[in-house]
Amino acid sequence: MDGWTLSLKKRRRKGKHMAQTINPFGKKIITVETDFCGRKLTLETNRIGFRTTASVLVRYGDTVVLGTAMVGETPLSNFDYFPLSIDYEEKFYAAGKISGSRFIKREGRPSDEAILIGRLIDRPIRPLWPKGYRHEVQGVASVLSLDPAFRPDMIAMIAMSAAFMLTGAPFDGPVAGVRVGISQKGEYEAFMSAEDLSKGKLDIVVAGTGDAIMMVEAGAREATEEEIGGALDFALEAIKPAIDVQKQLVDKMNVEEREYELSLPDTDIAQRVENWLQGKLGAGLRCPYPERNDLINKLRESMQEHFIEEIGEEFLAVKEEYNEAFQMAVHKDVRKGIVDDGVRPDGRSMDEIRPLSSEVGLLPRAHGSSLFTRGVTQALNIVTLAPLSYSQVVDTMESNSERRYMHHYNAPGYTVGEVRRLGSPGRREIGHGYLAERALSAVLPDESDFPYAMRSVTEIMSQNGSTSMAATCSSCLALMDAGVPIKAPVSGIAMGLIMDNNKPYILSDIADAEDFAGDMDFKVAGTAKGITALQMDMKVHGLSTEVLKKALKQGKEGRAFILDHMLHTLAQPRKEMSIYAPRVESIKINPEKIREVIGKGGETINKIIAETGAEIDIKEDGTVFIASPDKKSIDGAIQFIRTLTAEPEVGKVYTNCRVVSVLDFGAFVEILPGKEGLVHVSEMSEDRVDKPSDVVKEGDRVSVKLVAIDDRGRLQLSMKAVTRDDKTGKSDK
Repeated sequence: MDGWTLSLKKRRRKGKHMAQTINPFGKKIITVETDFCGRKLTLETNRIGFRTTASVLVRYGDTVVLGTAMVGETPLSNFDYFPLSIDYEEKFYAAGKISGSRFIKREGRPSDEAILIGRLIDRPIRPLWPKGYRHEVQGVASVLSLDPAFRPDMIAMIAMSAAFMLTGAPFDGPVAGVRVGISQKGEYEAFMSAEDLSKGKLDIVVAGTGDAIMMVEAGAREATEEEIGGALDFALEAIKPAIDVQKQLVDKMNVEEREYELSLPDTDIAQRVENWLQGKLGAGLRCPYPERNDLINKLRESMQEHFIEEIGEEFLAVKEEYNEAFQMAVHKDVRKGIVDDGVRPDGRSMDEIRPLSSEVGLLPRAHGSSLFTRGVTQALNIVTLAPLSYSQVVDTMESNSERRYMHHYNAPGYTVGEVRRLGSPGRREIGHGYLAERALSAVLPDESDFPYAMRSVTEIMSQNGSTSMAATCSSCLALMDAGVPIKAPVSGIAMGLIMDNNKPYILSDIADAEDFAGDMDFKVAGTAKGITALQMDMKVHGLSTEVLKKALKQGKEGRAFILDHMLHTLAQPRKEMSIYAPRVESIKINPEKIREVIGKGGETINKIIAETGAEIDIKEDGTVFIASPDKKSIDGAIQFIRTLTAEPEVGKVYTNCRVVSVLDFGAFVEILPGKEGLVHVSEMSEDRVDKPSDVVKEGDRVSVKLVAIDDRGRLQLSMKAVTRDDKTGKSDK
């Protein structure tokens, strides 16, 4: 009898349930915990996920995340990249919710938000695996319980890091992350609520190893470089307990290292390629793009021809290894030129921006359009405006909300000179679109000032580095071209870094060659006043906050240069929108009157739409948005709604009112839709009236004055008061 069965029998004999202390494989459940940013952080293993390579259950407040890791036994020899995938799973039950979709209740394809968090977790983890590692690795972070007091993404990152640490694979972690905001007191604070973060000046995620930073992503409302730098220092110190507790778990588990093989370039091939390239790299290749790309392609072709002649058909079997060795040699040459000569691959200095050009209004039927070109990178952006009813409904585990500004990014294969099948956007496209969207969200006009849904689509036309920042710049110009009254224009720049003997070489406006050969990719966007979005990814095992602060400072100068160019193209938002854009106006009604405007089954509002041709959107607070390209349609809808929701006013004269019914003692008259009052026989005329039917008949149109509203809400009307006012020249209309 195994230990598991025996343990169950002992529990039954005692006549009570006992907490599980071992799993079916006889392994003890191990738990470690620590204080982390004001709450208890608990890591537990061997309770859940028995068949995984490793799994960790992480608790923080009421949030519970399961991190599972699987590592393949043998390397995939046909892969020329590290086959790592990390996914973040939202579970609606974690928040006590059922999806609000009418048709889909089961979780399906991940939301954009889940994809973005998956990328967020992946980015600090991926660089910590050895180059040439080709074992397939899969990580899944599943949110099982959600504490609404804070976002769960950083707990998921810790769960994923801990799981990889327990696999015994060559993961040089652990890592941890923290989301930091600035409180109302002006102090840095971790794990703020989503509501407080949305209202605050800064929302920044920082991940690192405890000694160095691996990844940064931020959205801000024109935060200064100094405020960002302070947040980096705060976060790097804050994550240390989460790093230490993972190390404690590894020690308790006595993790054994797994055997693995690295797929590294053949040293003999690398040496042959380097020997052949002697004298062919260096100054001869330092020229502007795309000329440099053409020269490198021709040089690669010459190398292939040389070795085909030298070793014959055997070369075809190892062609890719020669190409990889060639690319590595080119990367080394890029780094050497920067470090030794202070010259970049295209001949620029360290802080020099590539040639810029831009134009707006190039698509006549679009509501706003722009074309932004920087070097060989080019982005076409198109902005479309619509009523607020076209806002996107966001239904996720964490929230139900509406998104009135959407930025979508597309980059087909032809943008990099490749034949590639068209398909739905990948994780990269979703991430780049979100970064550009975040950069501009901080400067969009308030809904009350500009009641429109806005869709901005960036069609990348050519890629050679920093397309997400080109998307940001082109989107800003297109929004201004559409007449969107943004609070301030935004520009963006991608920064790079070469580290050599602990000396940083910071590069402004990096192109592909510097990105591939460099140690950091750092994108920053903002206004003249401050930063609105930030994203940093490291390719080395972390950087100090001091290096990142220097990059922020140099990036500010580059952003200013690009912004100056943009403002020469279009200095401010256009005063008038395109004639093809819908016009939207708003009025305010009593929220209790919303039901009357909508009507039974939507009958009334559909009648207004059919008769006026306007689109109508009603908010819960009583704000009504009316949209149409035709001003007459808007005015007609407004008049219709005002009539429906008007309140009777004592002393006011109502004209052209329908007589609803005639009785022996007077007549009932409808002064407003659904609002009737009595004209007593004594109030019908200055002369004596014996029978009301002698004066009016049902269906007649008359003018009446509201003289009183009694304590039961009944309306008292008078026809003779109107006649009397006309004689004296008095009017309350």
